[in-house]
Amino acid sequence: MASRLERLLTDDFQAHLAKSAGRIETVLDGILSAEAQAGENERPERLLAAMRHAALGGGKRLRPILMMEAADLFGRSGPGVALAAAALEMIHCYSLAHDDLPAMDDDDLRRGLPTVHKAFDEATAILAGDALLTLAFDVIAGDEVHPDPSVRLRLSRDLARAAGIGGMAGGQMLDLESEGRDRTEAEIRKLQAMKTGALLRYACRGGAILSDASPQDIARLTRFGEIIGLAFQLADDLLDVEASPEIAGKATGKDAGAGKATLVGLFGVEKTREELNALLRLAEELLAPFGAKAAMLSNIADFVVRRDR
Repeated sequence: MASRLERLLTDDFQAHLAKSAGRIETVLDGILSAEAQAGENERPERLLAAMRHAALGGGKRLRPILMMEAADLFGRSGPGVALAAAALEMIHCYSLAHDDLPAMDDDDLRRGLPTVHKAFDEATAILAGDALLTLAFDVIAGDEVHPDPSVRLRLSRDLARAAGIGGMAGGQMLDLESEGRDRTEAEIRKLQAMKTGALLRYACRGGAILSDASPQDIARLTRFGEIIGLAFQLADDLLDVEASPEIAGKATGKDAGAGKATLVGLFGVEKTREELNALLRLAEELLAPFGAKAAMLSNIADFVVRRDR
């Protein structure tokens, strides 16, 4: 009998993910065009090329796909949702360009390709990340995202908090400080909830906000996003321990070499797998009230948990 993962990896499921990722790719390609927008003087060719290298041509697109699926759960889709999702992906791509720098994680490979500072240079990689971060807020503030400016303001504020000092950037700082030091379980969970979890939480929460969902449903999707964030990080840590660079699309085995604090390092592989399965059950419980409408979100949760297998 086929395993649950094998059933998930059907042509239909893969085609849906590929179609959604392709949609985000198309939107990003349009945003990162050479044409200067109103209020811009010009878009320097080398900087734009580095931004496109960071943002286009690969990646799971998990965060924007989650945002689009969360919005679709409450009946909203269309160009505005895709733009908001692309803005979120630009935040993620900027963070990768910066994380890969020699002063940070010092990686040469990302998505099977040279990292931005290797393909260009360190200064250009820094500027490309800065520009992607700034452009993301330009996009999400646009009238096309949602007709209600208060919704766009809420999306912008929540994204800033997810990406900033109390979210992803702060989590990266905690992660750097943890290298070579013992950390408690609570400390590791906090840094991972910030570094990786904050944007995944925002993806699910933002989709519900875009759809004018009820406060109760926004809270439910926010909690679902938190669980996906933790599960993604745990599965990523397992990949770092067990996968080859070809499968992972980046260098592996670096966490242990850098002395980074991870729950896999603290608890071991088997206990980590047990927690991943428990997180999947929690995710399914949160989606249960939505019934069949949440099938794709449920499948994505399963895929996130089991992608190390």
